[in-house]
Amino acid sequence: RRSIAKWLTFETPPDRQKAALKPTSPLYFEAFLAACWKDGNRCGRHLFHDIRQRGYTGSFSNLERLLASWRRTERSVKDSASPAPIIPDQPPRDAVTPIRDPETGHVISPVVAAALCMKPRSTLTITQARRVDALKQGSPEFALMRSLGMRFRGIFRSRNPGKLDSWIDDAVNSGLVAIERFARVLHRDIGAVRNAVELPWSNGQAEGQINRLKTIKRAMYGRAGAALLRARMLPLINNHHHTK
Repeated sequence: RRSIAKWLTFETPPDRQKAALKPTSPLYFEAFLAACWKDGNRCGRHLFHDIRQRGYTGSFSNLERLLASWRRTERSVKDSASPAPIIPDQPPRDAVTPIRDPETGHVISPVVAAALCMKPRSTLTITQARRVDALKQGSPEFALMRSLGMRFRGIFRSRNPGKLDSWIDDAVNSGLVAIERFARVLHRDIGAVRNAVELPWSNGQAEGQINRLKTIKRAMYGRAGAALLRARMLPLINNHHHTK
């Protein structure tokens, strides 16, 4: 009440007090980042390394959010500087043209496109190869996503984590929202990801047992207690030990 009474005495609303910037924020290094950006150094990973050397203690994702806003601003300035000519019969820019199967003429569904995006060329049937070619020709986004998907698959197949950093940089700058988000999540736990690429061990067996336990627990939810859950799980655990 006192604050409102004080504000009513002002002619204009008071300015909001901003907290002082700290090394956890990339804006703390805004002048340095802006100079690098102007010089053409716009790779998020390189800039992250440079400001870490200058005392930055924040995360890579926070830096990428700032750089993404700069990229959007730059694109909007370019678009406003050179507007596209207006053609009366031209469809809207955001309109999505459906991609059709060249053999049947039917629209290729998103589910089919997603399955084909991660399937290597050597495992495709003739019909699937035609659909992939049609999708790549009709959708540059699909072509880019498939290229990144095949590269990511190759990193795991080759057991070579050295190519992981360049893949994350390309994915973050791809313009594909889902791929960018996935790449940022990978970077948060990059040590574990590198281990998954180069080490032969897997936690699949443990995850399978956890999934089995959760499935039984959900099926019993609201109907039974811990005693029955234990009785149902013990035979499964014993059978697992006997098979090993």
